Amino acid sequence: MRLHEFTIGKTGTRKPHRVGRGRANGRGKTCGRGHNGQKSRSGFSQRPGFESGHVPLFRRLPIRGFNNFNFRTTYATVNVGDLEGIEKTDEIDRKALSKAGLIRANAKLIKILGNGEVKKALNVKAHKFSVTAREKLEKAGGKAILIDAPKAKPESAKSKSAKAESAKPESAKSEPEEAGKSE
Repeated sequence: MRLHEFTIGKTGTRKPHRVGRGRANGRGKTCGRGHNGQKSRSGFSQRPGFESGHVPLFRRLPIRGFNNFNFRTTYATVNVGDLEGIEKTDEIDRKALSKAGLIRANAKLIKILGNGEVKKALNVKAHKFSVTAREKLEKAGGKAILIDAPKAKPESAKSKSAKAESAKPESAKSEPEEAGKSE
């Protein structure tokens, strides 16, 4: 016998089980429904997921789907007062802050807040500064340097058309005005 000579045989043609055809059948008398009760009656139906008074599974599971939480912008925040403890004061950036343990190494965006006092002149690089933090840093003689600010929301159609108008050369702008004056 070779592999190409094998036959699987007859499949998928079973007859349905005949219930209620006597005791010898194996499914006689009550037909596998038990003796009494709601489920033994003809016409019984139950909605999917019914659990007899329990809190059903679909209510126990967490809600899934769209949520704005997935699109949030989170900043690692550092207070101005905490910057005093950093030894390297010429320029404080992401590396210096993570080395000092003020932010996590994987923090994407950094914001400097205004709690605390600054006595040294510090040059701080961050994505955002609060108004009080910027004032305190500049008052102490330092700088608040913004780095690659987060991308803004997509431009509207009106602002795109206004930019396109401003991008036209001066000669193209003046031609329609001159044509109107000569008439």
